[in-house]
Amino acid sequence: MSTLITVKETLWSDLDVEATLDAPIGPLTWYETGGRAEALISPKSLKALQLLCQRCDESGIPVRVLGSGANLLVADEGVDGVIIRFNQPAFQEILWNDLDNGNPTRIGAGVDLMGIVQESARRGLSGLSQLAGIPATIGGAVRMNAGGSYGDTAQSIHSIELMTMSGKLCTLTAADLDFGYRHCALPAGIVIAAHCNLRATDPVALRAHVKEVFEYKKRTQPMGDRSAGCMFKNPIDPSTGKRESAGKLIDLAGMKGKSSGGAFVSEKHGNFIGIRDGGSANDVLALAFDVQQQVFDHSGIQLEREVVVWSQGGAFK
Repeated sequence: MSTLITVKETLWSDLDVEATLDAPIGPLTWYETGGRAEALISPKSLKALQLLCQRCDESGIPVRVLGSGANLLVADEGVDGVIIRFNQPAFQEILWNDLDNGNPTRIGAGVDLMGIVQESARRGLSGLSQLAGIPATIGGAVRMNAGGSYGDTAQSIHSIELMTMSGKLCTLTAADLDFGYRHCALPAGIVIAAHCNLRATDPVALRAHVKEVFEYKKRTQPMGDRSAGCMFKNPIDPSTGKRESAGKLIDLAGMKGKSSGGAFVSEKHGNFIGIRDGGSANDVLALAFDVQQQVFDHSGIQLEREVVVWSQGGAFK
């Protein structure tokens, strides 16, 4: 554990925040399992966040941001440091673009991605429909360049607002972020807001596209399971130089339907590891390691985990 507990009064006692010590954050993820955090803090203003980050940086206390809890597994032993949660209005504002002069729409980092996909479609604004059905906050979607078969977050990004871990604010353009497949060259820091290029289009056709994307995900992915989405990135096959489906490789390695404790590989899509009641984060990790080994033994391809794991002693992720 860090020294957080002994210095907490100087970290946030005078700041406009909501704070919970020894907070159970595993249940806040889509896996609904995992350990606790030393402190879970919801800043109510940008200034409070800045001061908190400055103090944590000066004290050597790690800071992480908890979004919607998708694409995340919290280790059973918990995680040290401060966990930031953007569930206050200051970080959930949406400033819809002025279509007359083409200003991008500003979306706070804590805004729910699935919700704004639906709302933008209702308004007839294209640019986010390719992300239908993806569970995330805008900040999390930017950080990992979330996406799927229909496209990714990068397609919509004009620029982002970033706060460094020392509390400084800066603006980065899409070119600065060097987006790639499930990749964003984001400097160490916290996404405060994304500026997205949304354009007026036929709202009927746009809503139909959102429905098409969502229905595709529903048909091909186990959306009813407790999972964090795709466990592994689709890898590059070194023999061909082409990106291969991780789910297909897992299937060919005979791992579909396999289980470890309370965790299981989905029968519907091999790249999803679900968890049953009573299952633990360690069960998920053990099965993920087994899948990686079996795929490597079968194909010679090393799968890289897409799901982020928080554990003791880690830096900002």
